[in-house]
Amino acid sequence: MIPRTEGHVGKPVRFQGTAYDFGHSIAAIQFSLDDGEHWTTYETPGTNDYQNLTWTFDYTPEQPGDYVLRIRSMNDTGDVSPESAFAELHVEP
Repeated sequence: MIPRTEGHVGKPVRFQGTAYDFGHSIAAIQFSLDDGEHWTTYETPGTNDYQNLTWTFDYTPEQPGDYVLRIRSMNDTGDVSPESAFAELHVEP
């Protein structure tokens, strides 16, 4: 889990973390704000199978409220993380 983040409407919030898959490179990181119904994929070219991948994701909230950002990785064979990580976001006006 990534620590809870506080944000404000119209101001970017940065999330960051690491991904690793033993014996496979990370081909993409995927993000979802609708509990995993839809995923946005960001490819990660040039990765290898022996180092962690550090990723960042910037999100600019348009409405106040509480959000959960789900994060998962996809390896070079197309397999995704069996369980997604998540980050809680509280957005003030």
